[in-house]
Amino acid sequence: MKILIHVTSELPPKEYGGINRVVWGLGKTLVKKGHEVVFLAPEGSCCDFAHVIPLDRSLPIDDQVPDDVDIVHLNGELEVKPSKPFLYTQHGNFNRYPLPKNTVFVSRRHAERHGSECFVHNGLDWSEYPAPELDQPRDTFHFLGNAAWRIKNVKGAIRSVLKTRSETLEVLGGRRLNFRMGFRFTLSPRIHFHGMVNDREKAVVLNRSKGLVFPVRWDEPFGLAIIESLYFGCPVFGSPHGSLPELIKPEFGALVTNSDDMAALLQDTERFSREACHVYARDHFNAEVMTERYLTLYHHILEGKTLAETEPAMVGGHIKQFLEWN
Repeated sequence: MKILIHVTSELPPKEYGGINRVVWGLGKTLVKKGHEVVFLAPEGSCCDFAHVIPLDRSLPIDDQVPDDVDIVHLNGELEVKPSKPFLYTQHGNFNRYPLPKNTVFVSRRHAERHGSECFVHNGLDWSEYPAPELDQPRDTFHFLGNAAWRIKNVKGAIRSVLKTRSETLEVLGGRRLNFRMGFRFTLSPRIHFHGMVNDREKAVVLNRSKGLVFPVRWDEPFGLAIIESLYFGCPVFGSPHGSLPELIKPEFGALVTNSDDMAALLQDTERFSREACHVYARDHFNAEVMTERYLTLYHHILEGKTLAETEPAMVGGHIKQFLEWN
């Protein structure tokens, strides 16, 4: 099968990476399984296992898809549906246009919020990550995500840690001084900021972390920070919003709605097994599992079937942000 994968972020993924990190692992695994992959990606992208066509945002997708492609897998803004068989992965919480019947969501909860049952959990190519050091002493916690997004609630993570006796927090993805947050300036020496980090820098922090503090205030579609943290043996302490109850079972973390309860959790982390967290992420959220599920859907579409009977739409018609957190 020849598959064109469309992505709007540069390849290969740099620093944190998001959608592009997921589709990179998908493309690489498809090639290992004997399929031919073509990436339609922004200018400057390169790849050693697949051909890359520079994405021209001024042209329709159809004008950029080779004639011999069997199926198109879209990731990013969808304005005009291609004429070839296609699948569209909705990665975020945007509903600016009618979604096609062949839309895939990234968690069960994400799909349900759009009146759909079709989802594929994200998976990552763990071979591209530094090895977790599960026996290394752990002496801090971490926040991982774009701290400038208020819905990610780094403020809640900081407040929770400061309510403990002496715990510290490493913020990956944010700065101490941030005007975009309404002039947020964090004085405490117990909070350390790293800005955007690459895989090596991230691994160093996660290998000494007791857990991810992740009190998001929106319906998190999936959350790569969750599975990356679990892979390094870090339990997840978050809020019960979006995909978190689906991904975080009691043996891998806990979910609360306020900083007092979160602070209590952070002082009782020894009951979680680093090895169990690692194995869970490694076995359930890898690129191989994700790719097999997408291949099933590709074949379904190529047989002339659709993934849903009606076009998915946001239940209730709007996105509610700033969910409960105190």
